[in-house]
Amino acid sequence: MASHRRPKQPSRTRVTVLTATAAAAVALSSQAAHADPGQSKQDVKSEVDKLYSDAEAATEKYDGVKEQQDKLQKEVDDLQDKVARGQGELNQLRKGLGAVASGQYRSGSIDPSVQLFLSGDPDTFLEKAATLDQLSGKQAEQLKTIADKQRWLAQERAEAASKIKDLSETRKALGDKKDEIKGKLAKAQELLNTMTAKERAAMQAADDRANRSNDRVDLGNDVPASQRGAAALSAAQSKIGSPYVWGATGPSSFDCSGLTSWAYAQAGASIPRTSQEQANAGTRIGSESALKPGDLVLFFGDLHHIGLYAGNGMVLHAPKPGAVVRYESINNMPFQFGVRV
Repeated sequence: MASHRRPKQPSRTRVTVLTATAAAAVALSSQAAHADPGQSKQDVKSEVDKLYSDAEAATEKYDGVKEQQDKLQKEVDDLQDKVARGQGELNQLRKGLGAVASGQYRSGSIDPSVQLFLSGDPDTFLEKAATLDQLSGKQAEQLKTIADKQRWLAQERAEAASKIKDLSETRKALGDKKDEIKGKLAKAQELLNTMTAKERAAMQAADDRANRSNDRVDLGNDVPASQRGAAALSAAQSKIGSPYVWGATGPSSFDCSGLTSWAYAQAGASIPRTSQEQANAGTRIGSESALKPGDLVLFFGDLHHIGLYAGNGMVLHAPKPGAVVRYESINNMPFQFGVRV
């Protein structure tokens, strides 16, 4: 792959570490945080970076819970649709048997078994097999169909109720995880606020330089392992400069696994949503030297960060709150392994 020379895009909004974090965080307390007198600017930056890393780890868990919630919601909707259709069919069956009973009543010959059914539970009635002799063959068949339908509906309703309970618990977990993320981002902002304007400007300038480095990064001549990997990397490259937003899956903003799952979707491959799940989306590559452009790259012991290998020791990823999709050296983070989809 040739060196990457990406032209500048003036229309692309550069998101700074201060503005993006402030937008993502919950409203801060009116009482400003106070820095430890002995805490250096580097100490503050290290603590802020750790909070960002913790927030991203929580984000991956949030993404997993969100995916579970969406799945449960679909299952609940499908079950409720089935119950509604089944109830409609049951009502029609009852209506048909009721019409037979009405005719018998008018003629003064209503079957006592049908009369029992209309006033009680046909399932209980059918358990008394001896009384079936009192029914015509057609009526017995209708009663059995109705009883079967009632049993089926009871099972579907019970399953729906269980899924709704699971959904409620999942929604609470999702809200808790969201609060955790916002709390960490708010704490990071409080720490940033303890720095002087000059120190904050210097930190912002460093982040801006990292963002601008995409225009002159050298990706070498590494050959992708597959056309799919090449297509995924190309899709991700088209999103360079897009802001990191936790929980986002594109097309205008991303978190780390949101970018990789979106990029592979553009290449025609469906991979799981979270970094931990994507770790099992293909063949593992244990050595950095064996990585090829388009391979997924996992970082940190808990695998809470992921990117795409771009070549020449560079990774394309959505780094953290306040940053944009960009290239960085693979050595900037603790490499765990790669995955070839």
